[in-house]
Amino acid sequence: MFAPSCWRARADGCGHPRLARRPLARCQAAAAAVLSLALAPPALAGPLTYHQALERAAADAPEIRARDLAVEAARAAAPAAGQLPDPELFVALENFPISGPMAGSPGADEMTMVRVGVMQAVPSAARRQAERQGAAAEVGVAEMQARVTSREVRVATALAWLDLYYAKRRREALDEALAALEPLWDAAPAAVASGQDRPAGALSPVRLKVALEDRRSALVAAEGRARAELARWTGEPEPQVAGPPPQPTLDEEALRAGLDRAPALRAWAAAADRADADTALARAGRHPDWSFELGYGRRDPLYGDMLSVGARVSLPLFANRRQDPVIAARGADARRVRVEREAAARALRAALEADLAEHRMHHEQGLRARDVLLPAALDRSSLETASYGAGRASLPEVIDAFTAVAEARLETLDREAMVVRETVRIALTYGEDAL
Repeated sequence: MFAPSCWRARADGCGHPRLARRPLARCQAAAAAVLSLALAPPALAGPLTYHQALERAAADAPEIRARDLAVEAARAAAPAAGQLPDPELFVALENFPISGPMAGSPGADEMTMVRVGVMQAVPSAARRQAERQGAAAEVGVAEMQARVTSREVRVATALAWLDLYYAKRRREALDEALAALEPLWDAAPAAVASGQDRPAGALSPVRLKVALEDRRSALVAAEGRARAELARWTGEPEPQVAGPPPQPTLDEEALRAGLDRAPALRAWAAAADRADADTALARAGRHPDWSFELGYGRRDPLYGDMLSVGARVSLPLFANRRQDPVIAARGADARRVRVEREAAARALRAALEADLAEHRMHHEQGLRARDVLLPAALDRSSLETASYGAGRASLPEVIDAFTAVAEARLETLDREAMVVRETVRIALTYGEDAL
């Protein structure tokens, strides 16, 4: 769509100011070098292709590793949910006389004993089932949060790679333009000295040169920022980009059809499952919990030992003041989560349509830059060169035309980068992870 081989360039030659109006090979070479910016593909080097950068980030990004550990923790804790509590061992001294004629003499009283036993609490089946449901929901939430984080890391890594790729291309294109324009800038003072141009004409190339050098400083800074961002996600200290970017194509209908499978919405579904589990646990409070006890009492041998068995049961007799308010609160939370999921789904769908509209606009603007803006700048440079050779144009006008070619090239790269960047962001944010 925006491949560099698509650019058209035309040049008819130019004149040189050092020797008035005669064919000058040096200026023609400079012009050809400037015009060749539209044809030359960028020089690429470095170890990371687009897909390698995504793979490196998936394996190295601390955010992903942290979420994976959260999933591991939730899965490890799940088998303990719904299990019976640990049994309790108790030891007691019972019926020890502290007053009366047998005070302080445990062997003289038949009721005094050392009692040892175990007690086992048995929560209701509804409570244990709700706990298992809650543990499964926590695993689901952790997994969906890991998916969301993985998607966010992929998007950030992809955009950082593209930012570095296009910052490098812009900077290289501008370096070539500066090198090609250098002979023309050097020739401006000589043209003034020879009387071919007005003294003020020597100032115009200076202004254009400073503007391009300022642009280069900004591009170097942008390249450094993009490299630092890519290093953050891939773990590479000095990452370089290699290979082409992804093709800027989108299947809009597929994106709309698969929007319900987006990790952000699936995370809301997992949150709804957890809210349902909390509601079930609250309802389990209306079911009685049991505990059982087995004890052995050691007494004076004169009286014999004793064995005791007992049971306890909770009595949720006042559910309207205890359990029911909690059940109502958890039920309201579950409904709130579902309403928020619906709001998130609408917001995500609206954001997709807005992003697609922006993408179509930028795609059209990119095509106009490639097919209209850059060819027009190339045509102007050719016409100004011919006019200069015929004595109808000044050197500053030729320099301005060649500077406009460099600016048109950079503008075209800016629009191409915007289209590719939006394509990747939309595809990875709303669609599958295959781009």
